[in-house]
This record gives sequence, structure tokens and C-alpha cells, in this order.
Amino acid sequence: MQKNLTTITITSHKGWGLPNLRELWSFRELIWILVTRDIKIRYKQTAIGVMWALLQPLLTMVVFTVIFGKLGGLPSDNLPYPVFVMTALLPWQLFAKALTQGSTSMVTMGGMMGKIYFPRLIAPLSSILSGLVDFVISLAILVSLMAWYGVWPRWEVLLAPVFILLALLSAMAVALWLSAVNAKYRDVQQAMPFLTQIWMFITPVIYPTSMIPEGWKWLFMLNPMVSVIDGFRWSLLGVRPPDMTSLVVSSLSILVLAVSGLVYFSHFEKDFVDRL
Repeated sequence: MQKNLTTITITSHKGWGLPNLRELWSFRELIWILVTRDIKIRYKQTAIGVMWALLQPLLTMVVFTVIFGKLGGLPSDNLPYPVFVMTALLPWQLFAKALTQGSTSMVTMGGMMGKIYFPRLIAPLSSILSGLVDFVISLAILVSLMAWYGVWPRWEVLLAPVFILLALLSAMAVALWLSAVNAKYRDVQQAMPFLTQIWMFITPVIYPTSMIPEGWKWLFMLNPMVSVIDGFRWSLLGVRPPDMTSLVVSSLSILVLAVSGLVYFSHFEKDFVDRL
């Protein structure tokens, strides 16, 4: 008995332009599988498992509080320094992990790409989304600290997911560029620890934005994570809201990076397997 066979022809994207974003929806199950796989691999054969998602921000907060809060005497907008720094550490660590994993995703998933077809955009996307699990778990520390110091959120807390989304979009926008470059030049993965470390110190994680001199604020605001940190702090702690001009500039910079990154990624994705 003759079976009806369907032939699917896969053609590479030519020229410059945006990738077929609709194709991602048809591969949504694969995205979920890769996200869960990353989470399982991360904590496989570890003694304390997901407790690492609690220990890392907790220990970092303690070190920052002692060095920068107690010894350094950095201001904290009249808030307890542990709460002040933890509300910045959570979105920052989400961004840093997403950026690092997304930037190296093409190399780490190179073997899989050589065997089956799937939209190459799934590689950085799934790597970035897996970090949300650690973020949600780490929220338990922040909630406990806020309760301990008697700091309670107001209605602004409803806007907190908006700033988390901006953090993920920022990581995705930069990772699109770096993952495509890293497929050809492995210097990117060597430079990532240095890049994220420097980026943290030009982001108001351990200090408030009010410390930045007025003459430098325009340059400081080009960093999209400035508005993310300020906005997340405002939504949870009720401090001064993020500057609207800064928020608009950050959003526009994220948009420009994301669109240009998609175009750049799409143009070179046909060569990824050969380079890997």
C-alpha cells in the first residue's frame, strides 16, 4: 500500500531582513522542552539543587551590604541597604544570566543544529527564558527581607512584571548580536564574564541613581538596565519613580538593538552550522 509522503523544502534566508517570527509559534513545544532541559541540566548532580537559586543572590547581598553598605557607607534612598540592594540584584542577575547563556547558545546547541532543523532564533530565546525559574525562586528572599524590615509594596507592584520583561528584552537584544558573532569568533564567550562585571558597576545595583552627577546622567541613561533597576525598585519599594525621559530612551535603545539584532542574526543564520 502506497503512503502519501509530504516533502518539506527548507530554504535559507537571503539578504537582509527580519526572520520569520511566526515560525517560532509552530515550534513552541520545542522551546518548552529546551527550557526545561536547561533547568534540569543546571541542577543535575548538585547536592542542594535549586537552593543555589537562593544562595547566590543571598550571599551576594550579604557581601555587598557589608562592603558597600557598612564599610563604604553608600546611600540607599533611606531604605535598609539589604532590601535596597536585593531589589536590584534579582533583575540584574536575571539579565546577566540571560545575556551570558543567550550569547553562547549557538555554540552550546551547535551539535543539535547539525542534526535537525528548527528556527535558529530558538537557541538564544530558550536559553534566556530558562533564567526566569531562578528569578521566581529568588523572589522568596526579597519577600522575606521586605517582611523583616517592614517594607510593604503599594499598587505600583502591579507594574513590576513590566520591568522584568524589559530586562529580558534587553538581554535578548544584546544576545542576538553576540550569539551571531560568537558563532564565528569565540572571543565573545571569553569576554562575557568581564563584560557583565563592568556592566554591573555602571548600573545602579549597589548605589542609587541620585549619586550620578547631572552632567553625566544623559550618558548613564543610555544603559537600558538603569531604567529597569530604578523601575523595579520603585514598583516594590515606593522610592522615586524612574525618570520618564530615561525610560523612553531605554525603551528606544532596546527596540533599536532588538530589531537590528534580529536582522543581523537572520542574515548570518544560514552559515551558523558551518561555523560551529
